[in-house]
Formats: sequence, structure tokens, C-alpha cells
Amino acid sequence: MQTSLNIVIVLAVLAVAVILGMGLYNMFKGGSGNTSQKLMRARVIMQAIAVALLMAALYFFGPQR
Repeated sequence: MQTSLNIVIVLAVLAVAVILGMGLYNMFKGGSGNTSQKLMRARVIMQAIAVALLMAALYFFGPQR
């Protein structure tokens, strides 16, 4: 369970990095502002998912009291 959650967390963080890169590339090449806006919204949503997964991992597998 812990290993699969770690893999999902890594994939979520990589997805955030890829979406950020796509958004920056679109912005710097002078692409559509609407596309950049959609990519940045997707990044924020993916970041929230990644943070929620990290918090869940800490809650379930962190140090026990």
C-alpha cells in the first residue's frame, strides 16, 4: 500500500511539472492566453491533488505516537 501511494505521489508531482512546463512554453512562444490560463488552472488542481496525497501519506504512514 505504501509503495503504491509513493508511486502515485511521484506521478502527481511529475504531472504538475509537465503541466507547468507546457503552460510556460505556451506563454513564452506567444500562444493563446486562454490556453495558458487553462493549463495554469489544471496545474493548481493537480498541485492540490499532490498535496492531498502527501498529507494522506503522512497521516497513514508517518511517525506513530
